[in-house]
Amino acid sequence: MPSETLTLAFDTSAAHCAAALLLGERVLGTAYEPMKRGQSERLFVFLEELLAAHGYTWQTLDKIGVGIGPGNFTGIRIAVSAARGLAMSLDIPAVGVSNFAAARLGADTGAAVALPAPRDQVYFSSNGDEAKLIDATGAGDALGLPAPDDLVERIARIAAATDATTPPAPLYIRAADAAPAADQPPRILDDA
Repeated sequence: MPSETLTLAFDTSAAHCAAALLLGERVLGTAYEPMKRGQSERLFVFLEELLAAHGYTWQTLDKIGVGIGPGNFTGIRIAVSAARGLAMSLDIPAVGVSNFAAARLGADTGAAVALPAPRDQVYFSSNGDEAKLIDATGAGDALGLPAPDDLVERIARIAAATDATTPPAPLYIRAADAAPAADQPPRILDDA
């Protein structure tokens, strides 16, 4: 009988680090820490703590699941970069899971989903239409974002059931608020 797949999933698309460890279909554990900043410094230690608490190491993993957004730009980049790096170094697949898919898990696949966005707006997706940014009052009775520990468990379940063929990539619905610097770049002097 083949052994069950050990999947580690994590998400930093909002003000948190969240992770879940799944063996086959059984959740071994979840972890969640609210944090507005510092996910990049905390993420790997956070994941190692979850693995160690259940007697596993990086080398025992079979698959990585990662939340790809939409959400916080920096948080999404942190998680996707970490997942791609882990997958490459451990030679295991990484599966990107959108927050829309995670919110819909167990519901109608065409159900409307409204996820928090800045400035009283939501990221909205319905009936397979492309996601868009709308005013929060227009979301109606759409499904919302699950709590972080539930969200990451859903990411783990979807990743475990998915055959990954391409590396995960961030899901951005709108352009970044940051703009390139208007200053001219410094002049590089040649020592010659």
